[in-house]
Amino acid sequence: MEQTHASLVPYLLEESHELVEAIEAGGREELLEELGDVLYQVLFHADLAAHTAGEDFDLQDVAASLTRKLEGRHPHVFGDLDLATADDVAAAWDGFKATEKPGRTSVLDGIPQGMPALALADKVLGRAQKIGLLDADGADFPLPLESEDELGPLLLAIVSAAKARGLDSERALRTAVRGLQDEIRAAELDSAGLDGAGFDSAGFDGAADAATDFSDAGIIGLPADND
Repeated sequence: MEQTHASLVPYLLEESHELVEAIEAGGREELLEELGDVLYQVLFHADLAAHTAGEDFDLQDVAASLTRKLEGRHPHVFGDLDLATADDVAAAWDGFKATEKPGRTSVLDGIPQGMPALALADKVLGRAQKIGLLDADGADFPLPLESEDELGPLLLAIVSAAKARGLDSERALRTAVRGLQDEIRAAELDSAGLDGAGFDSAGFDGAADAATDFSDAGIIGLPADND
């Protein structure tokens, strides 16, 4: 069967999951092997593009595109721009991305909706913090969680309880996140929503100070925290 980018997606996902497992539970040899397998997927897709009419790019083009992207988003690293603090870097980062992708009108634009529900929720909540619709410190959460060792069993218990009742945890969370995204977009459309007027959602505080979101992949050169 002739392979396409789409037909290769299952293999990319499988190799990515195996890399995550190697990072979390493996050793040096497992990490080395799985990084190579993921790299091979990049090579495979680039080679496929080089032999596909209308695509006509290869690995060198991929590397050149990445270089332009990194240099454009990090002039404080690769150029002469002076950014003294981490907040300066984060603020400039948003500006660079807005210039690069002028068609985006929402903080939610660019989030892959096919992400697993838990990862999607984390990403969307980070964007909600960015525009001040959610407290960054989670002060309103009723349980005193201090570590992932405490969080993991709690999440597992929730999934277990849902399964025992015939509920789909993944679908339930995805539905809730979709509702949150609708509220965020509505708040963006209503300028008063940025200071809390007319915004009614449990666990949200429209008067909260806007939080800096460092969850965007690819920010490099953050200044050291000198506190």
